[in-house]
Parts: sequence; C-alpha cells; structure tokens
Amino acid sequence: MKITIAQLNYHIGNFQGNLEKMLQAVEEAKAQQADIICFGELATCGYPPRDFLDFDDFIKKSLECIDQLKNAAKGIAIVVGSPSVNPVPEGKDLYNSAYFLADQEIKYVQHKSLLPTYDIFDEYRYFEPASEFDVVTYKGKKIALTVCEDIWNIGNENPLYTICPLDLMVPKGVDFILNLSASPFNYKHAQTRIELLKDNVERYQKPMFYVNHVGAQTEIIFDGGSLVMSPNGQVFEELPYFEECVRTFDLEEVIKGETSNAQPKDKIALIHDGIVTGIKDYFGKLNFKQAILGLSGGIDSAVTAVLAARALGSENVRVLLMPSQFSSDHSVNDARALAENLGITYNIIAIKDVYDAFLGKLEPIFKDLPFNVTEENIQARTRGTLLMALSNKFGNILLNTTNKSEMAVGYGTLYGDLAGGLSVLADVYKTEVYELARYINKDQEVIPENSITKPPSAELRPDQKDSDSLPDYDILDRILFEYIENVQGPQDIIELGFDPKLVARILRLVNINEFKRYQTAPVLRVSPRAFGMGRRMPIVGKYLS
Repeated sequence: MKITIAQLNYHIGNFQGNLEKMLQAVEEAKAQQADIICFGELATCGYPPRDFLDFDDFIKKSLECIDQLKNAAKGIAIVVGSPSVNPVPEGKDLYNSAYFLADQEIKYVQHKSLLPTYDIFDEYRYFEPASEFDVVTYKGKKIALTVCEDIWNIGNENPLYTICPLDLMVPKGVDFILNLSASPFNYKHAQTRIELLKDNVERYQKPMFYVNHVGAQTEIIFDGGSLVMSPNGQVFEELPYFEECVRTFDLEEVIKGETSNAQPKDKIALIHDGIVTGIKDYFGKLNFKQAILGLSGGIDSAVTAVLAARALGSENVRVLLMPSQFSSDHSVNDARALAENLGITYNIIAIKDVYDAFLGKLEPIFKDLPFNVTEENIQARTRGTLLMALSNKFGNILLNTTNKSEMAVGYGTLYGDLAGGLSVLADVYKTEVYELARYINKDQEVIPENSITKPPSAELRPDQKDSDSLPDYDILDRILFEYIENVQGPQDIIELGFDPKLVARILRLVNINEFKRYQTAPVLRVSPRAFGMGRRMPIVGKYLS
C-alpha cells in the first residue's frame, strides 16, 4: 500500500482555494500510484476557524468541499479533516472530524476526542468530543484515524484528559495510524513532535503517518515538518519546514525502516524562516502587497527590514528614516547603508521642525515644566504619524519593529513606535534579535556591523541608552523568560540568583503594561509562550503591581 502525505498551506474560509489545492494534490498522488492521500486537520475550512464555526453557511461550505472531495475519491482514498454536524441535540453542535472517502462515498468518520483548551487552543468552545472509537478497513488494511491532540495522551498519562483514543483503537487490529494535525509552530515544537510520535509508535508498535499544516494564519504559524514513523521509533521521513509538499510512501518500506531521517533543528534558523513565512502569508492572504517601516539604524528595525524584504521582495518594502536632533549621524548612515544593501526604497524626513511645532503649540500649557517622557513620546508619535501618512497615501502596511523584551516591560509608545498592522519581532527577545542579526550576516554583511555592536538606544533625548531605564538585556531577558515562558513567580525567580528588587521592578513593569499589549498589532508567534491569544492576562489585575 502507498500512502501520500499532503502538507499544504490552507487559508481560513477560502473554501474554493483550499479545495483546489487538495484536488491538485489528489491528482499528484494518483500519478504517484498512491492508494491513500491524507490531508490535515480542518483542511476544508482552515485552522483555526474560531467563531466562523458559528455560521451555518460556513459549515455548509465545509460540507460541500467534502462532497466534491468524495466525488474525486475514485481509484484513491482521501482522508481529510473537516467540521461535521452533531446529529443529536445533546452537546455541542459540531465535531472536529476526520473523513475517510473512497469509491466516491463517505466510508467512515472519526471525530476528535481530545479537545485542547490551553495556550492558543479553545476547541471545546465549538466541538463535542468523540464518544465512539473504531477503525476503518481499506484494501485489507485496518487504519486508526486520529486528529491532532488525540495522540497527545499516551497511555492516559496526560492529566488534561481521561481517555486515550489509541488505547481503544489499536486492540482492534490496527495496521497503521493516520494523524491529521494542525500543530502550530514554535522553535521547540519540531523536536517535541518527534519525541511524541516516537513514544506513540514504540508503545503501539505500529507505523504512523502524521500530516501537518504549513503556512501562517495571522499570528499563528505552521511549520509543516510532517512525519512518517517506523514502528521501531525511527523517523522514516520528516517533510520540509515552511514548504508545501506532497510525498508518497510505501507502507512496507516504512515498516522496515531502520535509520532516522530527521532534519536539523537550529533555533535561530527556525525563527528566521518562521517569521518570513508569517509576513509572507499575512500579506498574501489579505491581498496586501507592500510594507513600510521606520528604519532607525538600530538592530530591531534592521532585522525587521531584512525579514520583510525576504518575505515580500525588496521591491515591495519601503522604509522611512526620521532623524531627530537627538539622532546620531552614524544611525542615519547605518540605516541608509542597510536600505542600499537590501535595494529597498528609502526616504528621509527629519522630524525636528514637526516636533518643535508640537512643543510650540503646547508651550502655553506646559510652560516651564521640565523635559520628560512626554517630549520623548511626542517624537515617537510624530514618527508614527509620518509612517501612517505614507501607509495611507501609498497603500503600504506598517510593520511594527518592537522586540519581546520591550513589549514585555512597556518600553514603547502607544500610537508611536508601537503602531503597525503586524508585530514582526514581538515574540523575539532582544538577545535573540542579536542572534538573528548574526544569522542574517552569516554569509555576508547585510546589516551594518555598527547596528549590531553599538549600545541600543531610542535616541529620544541626549546620550540616551536603553540601559538608562532597563537592566542589561542578557539579565532582563532571563528574568522575563522565567516569568513568561516558565510561568515562575517572583520568589522562584529570586531563588535562581536574581536581585529581589530588580525582579519586583521587572515583573511589575510586565503586569502594568498589559494595557499596551492589548492595543498592539498581532504578534507573530515563534516561542512556546507569545503575547496575544495564548497568554491571557487581566489589564486591571493587582498581582505584583
């Protein structure tokens, strides 16, 4: 038996586009003499559809896709994820289902049992869990159909769940396992995925075919990396990251597989490719063409500009250099050099006259009050206004360049440098931004060396440095990582050797600036714990404030 994995980039709600992709993949699989082709979780409608699932018409269109795929299931079986309707009044209206289509019929439907409600997931809001578990027989082989999370409770050891679907399916005489997934990317997940599948196949001694989505849906990125596992726990094949791929495997060869063919998993390379994918799909799926950003000569805007150019093409990226009286000459020169290295359009608008005009209008009210953060924010908002003017006039989408360290402690100005349609680096700590810059420059100097080595500064007052307001980033990022990613409280972090007063100050900054994060653009998710839908904190909470 030959089984095809179709690792595709779906578009939420684009039923015709998704269907066309799948029908083309079916023809490729037929040309490769496949017996079965397997698509991902909720492939008909895209993942995560969220409250679109509340619309009857949305479900109707999903079912129409199933009908058309059923008609294409001639000479080949098609396994595809799609919502299905719960026919009984008890429970939720829908199931998250895997359809087995063959001989132009729906042969079997297996519903998803384990519905995650953590991190970015909220599936129990929409779906009823499966209560029945069977296997489907095709061409003499018994197949266990599972959907994503259904393989994440091995031996019923996951405390989130009380049932292990494969423990109920495998004793019925399973020959192999299919898993239809939509498993979002983070830089740790590719390795976690392999370890999980290895544990499954070693427990059940059955080969497994795991198909994942690729591409991005706003902030959520899918890396692909679909897997074929031999029953001895070896990775028979791992499909490419961040690429669509349709590949066929011989079941007997998979069963006999003895060597591992897993891909390298370099953290910074994965983050780089993930962000490029996120930018590309955000623009492509919204029919946006061109991006704009403020280029300061610093490292954050430099890295953002490079990633945007690689995602959209240099001809589709425009930058605006907006020096103030506090900007150094080398910052302007570094920004200009980067723009020229990338071949992107740049303009220079000095903001001193605009800034002075604001101060002149405010002087009768401000009188002799001293310079403080107010004047700094006026500069940032002036720049934001100029960027949005070009965005409106020329149709460029503004990219936000704030990193995760700054976003965490509120080191940014609402309606100024926090403006934008997409937050490119807001899930990348400052220390990781430096690593990204070095990765970008690994073959040749793209980002000027001075942008990487000079002390970071917002340049909003004379001789300003980030270290005037914040601890060194290597210390700050370690504290933030423990609080955000590892969910450690203040005492836990202090016990790791950090200064108690510093810990209290940093954690307070994180909490009191939640209101800023609520008002910023979607954050491309590359870590296990990103700001946004996966980290839900109250704005008015008193904890540590």
